[in-house]
Amino acid sequence: MKRIALGIQYDGTSWRGWQTQPDGKTVQDTLETALKKFSLADIATTCAGRTDAGVHALEQVVHFDTDLDRDMFSWVRGVNAFLPASIAVRWACEVARDGNEQFHARFSATARTYRYLLYNHPVRSPLLSGKAGWVFRPLTVETMQSAATYLIGVHDFTAFRAAECQAKSPVKTMHEIRIERRGDLLVFTLRANAFLHHMVRNIVGSLIVVGSGNKQPEWLKSVLEGKDRSRAAPTFMPDGLYLARIDYDPKWKLPHEPLFPLP
Repeated sequence: MKRIALGIQYDGTSWRGWQTQPDGKTVQDTLETALKKFSLADIATTCAGRTDAGVHALEQVVHFDTDLDRDMFSWVRGVNAFLPASIAVRWACEVARDGNEQFHARFSATARTYRYLLYNHPVRSPLLSGKAGWVFRPLTVETMQSAATYLIGVHDFTAFRAAECQAKSPVKTMHEIRIERRGDLLVFTLRANAFLHHMVRNIVGSLIVVGSGNKQPEWLKSVLEGKDRSRAAPTFMPDGLYLARIDYDPKWKLPHEPLFPLP
């Protein structure tokens, strides 16, 4: 059996998230159906990180096992022939064992990067519907960046955790939070070893509260330390959230593409 890794990109607007559902209207169900049509065999996939309904992926990574002998690019072109326009396989790679260690899309990941695209303008843009969040009040990037520093490092992120989160521990390591303004667009980049359910959207929502002047940066520190979800901002809209990159040890030799340049 070979273990194959795929890099998947998708527009999550019309999908009910990544994970398989009875109605089949998820990215995983659609990908596995395409894999079956191409390979004429049932193939189960494992992803690096589940995404919610409406959330996009610039580079989701999945793996599956198969005894079929196909060129790697055949997995790309062949599976894409059975996928809708909103989902595409960007690359395929056979991943060899490293001694007794086998590659795993989720457990071999060392870090994950999310990006949130926010349109900050008095009037909404229909062209960004589903692709970016929207805030009509002016936001101060410097104030939000100051607040974000309190989240860097190893912390208990219970205050930003969804009630239905199934993670065994709320303790995660936040490596970086970067906020950049590009005209009327704000790009939030968050990189951590792993994320809790809704963690990024809850953090972005809380940073917006600070950026609008309703709270001081120190408020975010008290929210984090309080470990009480009700003290943080409501979960922000999924529209502008993108799973941007999954990091792995170079020994696996995965063909990462350059980080997608959001506007």
